Order: sequence, then C-alpha cells, then structure tokens
Amino acid sequence: MSDLLDFARGPALQVSVMIFIFGVLYRLISLFLTPKNFIASPARENVKGAFGAGVGEIVRRMIPDKEYMRKEMFAFLNGWAFHIGLAITVFGLAGHIMFFKKILGFGWWNLPSNFVMLAGVITLFSLIASLAHRLTDPVLRKLSTLDDYLSGGLTVLPVATGLLATMHLGLRYETLIAIHILSVCIFLIYFPFGKLMHAFLVFVTRAKTGVEMARKGVKL
Repeated sequence: MSDLLDFARGPALQVSVMIFIFGVLYRLISLFLTPKNFIASPARENVKGAFGAGVGEIVRRMIPDKEYMRKEMFAFLNGWAFHIGLAITVFGLAGHIMFFKKILGFGWWNLPSNFVMLAGVITLFSLIASLAHRLTDPVLRKLSTLDDYLSGGLTVLPVATGLLATMHLGLRYETLIAIHILSVCIFLIYFPFGKLMHAFLVFVTRAKTGVEMARKGVKL
C-alpha cells in the first residue's frame, strides 16, 4: 500500500492541484473577458454606488427574505453548518495546514484536533442531510441535475475518508490516508467544471446583480 500512498500524495495530487488552479483561473478569466451588454438607458438618480450596491446584495442574500424564512429555515441553517464546518475542517487541521504551507510557502495556527474532528462530523452529517433533502423535496428533486449530486457526493467523500483516517477505522492508516488524498484529488479535478465553482463565483455574481438592480432603481 506504500505504492498507492506514494502515488496519491505524489503524481495524483500534483496533477489534480494543477488542474484545479488552471481550471479556476480559466473560468474566472473567461467570465471577466466575456463581452458585456451595452446599456443605453441612464442610471436612476440617487442610487447606491457600484461598490455599496454590490456588497449590499452579497450581505442581503446571506439571509432569506422574511417571506421565505420559515420554508427555507432548514436549507439556511444547514447551509451555514456545512460551509462553516467545512472551512474549519479544511483550514484548521494541522495536517491540512502543512499541505497548504508546502504550496503557499506559509502556514497559520492550527485548531485543536478534537474541535476540528467535531466540526468534521457535523459537516458530514450536514452534507448528507443536504443530499437527502434534495432527494426528498419534490421541487428540488425536479430542479436537480447530475452536477448537483456529483458536487455533493464529491464533497462528502473527502470529509468521510478524512474522518475514517483520523479515527483509524476500517483499514490500515496508510491505506485510509491514500484513499482520502485520492478523494481530494477527484474533488479538485471536478471543482472548476461543476457547481462547486460557486465558491469563487457566488460573490461575483451576487455583486453584479446588486449593481445592475441599483442602476435600475430596484429596491431589494
């Protein structure tokens, strides 16, 4: 199994990181170089500046409108749970920070391992709950595509395999680590080409919407 581990943390990880970086850059550059539609009509008077309108829309969209709050409460709370939990798990674990340090050349203080593990468990159950909600909600089920399920499943795998490796459950530790790294590699390769890319695009698109709506004088 040392061969599998060497492959996972060597060529597989290197290639997947390169695909991730170039894929993300390609998507972002393509977005910003896309020709913009010319708007001939003048902007409404006394509207917010572009920066304020963009930031305002980003903040506004973080909380559902009160008309939908009751219906969307599960999606709202669960969404925050797995996003925050995932951030803690990825950026707070000492082993992960060592990985980032090799790539970036610098690191940061790690969080207590027990706290990160708890965050990982919460994240795992939250992601599974999100997928279950998508499968059982009649509206979401009709709107969902293969990309939605792949994005969710490929996010679950690294979290689940990472927890198994941390707790030394099932297989030899070296094998679990190799499987975990390979699941991360698959995640990184798919990331730029599916809905996972929203991690980079969500703030750009929401800010653009805010600017356009402010220009038209729409009160959100």
